[in-house]
Amino acid sequence: MGVELPSDTPDDVVAAAAGGPRIPQFDPTVGIPVVPPAGDAPHRLVVIGDSLSQGFQSGAVFNTELSYPSIIAHQLGWLDRFRFPRYGGPGGLPLNIELLLRTLEERFGPRLDLWEVPLALFAARGFMDQVEDYWERGPGSVAPTFSAINHNLSVYGWDLRDALTKTAHGCEAALHEPHDDLISQIVENNGERAALRVLPRGSEAEKRMTAFDAAAELGKEGIETLIVFLGANNALRTVTELRVEWSGNNFRDSDGKREYTVWQPEHFASEYAEVLAAIRKINAQHVILCTVPHVTIAPIAHGLGGKIEIGSRYFPYYARPWVRDTDFDPQRDQHITGAQAWAVDTAIDVYNDGIEQAVANARRVGKDWYLCDIAGLLERVASRRYVTDVNARPSWWTPYPLPKALTDLQPVPDSLFLSADGRGGRASGGLFSLDGVHPTTVAYGVMAQELANIMVTAGVQFDRAQVDFDRLVRRDTLVRTPPQNLDSTLGVIGWADEHLGFAKRVFGL
Repeated sequence: MGVELPSDTPDDVVAAAAGGPRIPQFDPTVGIPVVPPAGDAPHRLVVIGDSLSQGFQSGAVFNTELSYPSIIAHQLGWLDRFRFPRYGGPGGLPLNIELLLRTLEERFGPRLDLWEVPLALFAARGFMDQVEDYWERGPGSVAPTFSAINHNLSVYGWDLRDALTKTAHGCEAALHEPHDDLISQIVENNGERAALRVLPRGSEAEKRMTAFDAAAELGKEGIETLIVFLGANNALRTVTELRVEWSGNNFRDSDGKREYTVWQPEHFASEYAEVLAAIRKINAQHVILCTVPHVTIAPIAHGLGGKIEIGSRYFPYYARPWVRDTDFDPQRDQHITGAQAWAVDTAIDVYNDGIEQAVANARRVGKDWYLCDIAGLLERVASRRYVTDVNARPSWWTPYPLPKALTDLQPVPDSLFLSADGRGGRASGGLFSLDGVHPTTVAYGVMAQELANIMVTAGVQFDRAQVDFDRLVRRDTLVRTPPQNLDSTLGVIGWADEHLGFAKRVFGL
């Protein structure tokens, strides 16, 4: 590539970059045969993960019955026994961007005129105040008590260390008396409030359980399939905050690590080794590990200008989705460079090499572990990286075959930021929700199908192994009828970001 890596890039990332980008591993067995164990297990599916497994979408966790674990449970015919958290109120936690835009659309119509901007910002503030009141002082301020451990043990915002250490006891201790802030109207301690609906709280002993402890408790009765999908939040903040800060030696410290947006590979490997040790203590017949997605495919970081050079994967700069090429000023607008994006993606390649190796090591000693290369899947739908740039495509690349229910849609869903056509439908996008990071409902279905295919390989019996995408299309309001004020409202959000730091509160999750 015709640029150099930034001077602060760790040595092992520099060495990995010299060898070229990782080639995805689409064989879930990584080429090592193992005879899958047989027999019944009462807990057919348990998942440990972050927002991508919890069902986060458009800035909030809300429709958890449409998360990929719930979709798999539905296909198993086990959804009525699959335990997962639910979030009510005005659009879930912490802020539902889709509901906010629909509220503005109902009041101001599909386009915001300049004179309506102050009124729209006032209305947005009122909506955010309603959400804040519900979760901090209203019905949502008291987490429900449940006697049985959830099967979906995923919480948005969690990195590896959080999954290894956070408990309901610690989350309760972190809560403090909230105050009604007229400026920073985002639910305080929203991550802890979300986790208290996930982690076990039935007894004092359960309150001190981590997600891995809770899974191990379920494993005493037997787990058929355990899915672990963690690590995205060890790099994602490079694009949600648009800054690259490599982890230091205090990466295990819950306070110190907050400054870091991407983990050095050796630090990631150290923490993932603890994850693997925790997995080995869980009695599960089949284990699926998922790779970490590359951060610059999600449209929250919009590539500006032409590619750095012919055949490159990267743009010179990555900024917010509402920043136009003609308006971008690197001296003024928050951004990361293409060289920084390359360094972060290379670090993720090293993470994923380690995850793939962990599956190989387990299978060599007879454990029925599998790899789901989510990173590779996303590369195959990356519109601006590969789909529309033939010169950048690596030799292994082929377009991802979306199911017929999605290819029948017009336009066919892609990885661009969602936009409306002004006539009630979509003009682009459809795979990423309105936060520019998390999948739409149909894209969660794609993830569910990939994982279900692996489970079939492991001998898991489904009522229907093929995901019902017609059902998901009917439930996906963003794909069918997105808010028609998307384009004009993004401009308002850009204005609000400049004056109020809105993006950090809404998009920097």
